[in-house]
Amino acid sequence: MTTDDVATGETDLGELLRSMRPELLPGDWFFGSVESAAGVTAAATVLEPEGLSVVVDRVEAERLGLGTEHPFRWITLRVHSSLEAVGLTAAVSVALTAHDISCNVIAGAFHDHLLVPAARADEAMRALVELSASA
Repeated sequence: MTTDDVATGETDLGELLRSMRPELLPGDWFFGSVESAAGVTAAATVLEPEGLSVVVDRVEAERLGLGTEHPFRWITLRVHSSLEAVGLTAAVSVALTAHDISCNVIAGAFHDHLLVPAARADEAMRALVELSASA
C-alpha cells in the first residue's frame, strides 16, 4: 500500500456515517503498559512518556500479568475513512455519550476502531447502527 492508497478514503461525513458498517470483533481486549514491545503480541501500541501502551487480547494480557478486570470489546467501522475526514469521531462520540458509553478510539490508516466496555458492547453496537441509519 502506498500513501495514495491511504489518502483515497471517504471524507464526506454523511457518507461515512451511512456506510460505517460497525463490526463487533470477538473476544475481550485489555489496555496495559509495558517497558518494551519485545515479545509482546499487541493489536495496537502507543508510545507515551510513561511507557509503551498496548492493547492485547486476554491470553496476552494474562501472559504479561496485566489486569483483566476491565475488559473492552473492539468495534471496527468498516468504512474506509480518510485520515483527513472531519466529524466521524465526533459523531460516534456524541452517539455513545447519549447512552453514557465510554469509548477509546484508535485510527488506523483505513478504518477507525472503537474500544468500549465489554458489558456495554451490544448497546454500543445498537447506538452505532442507529446513528448510521439516521444519517
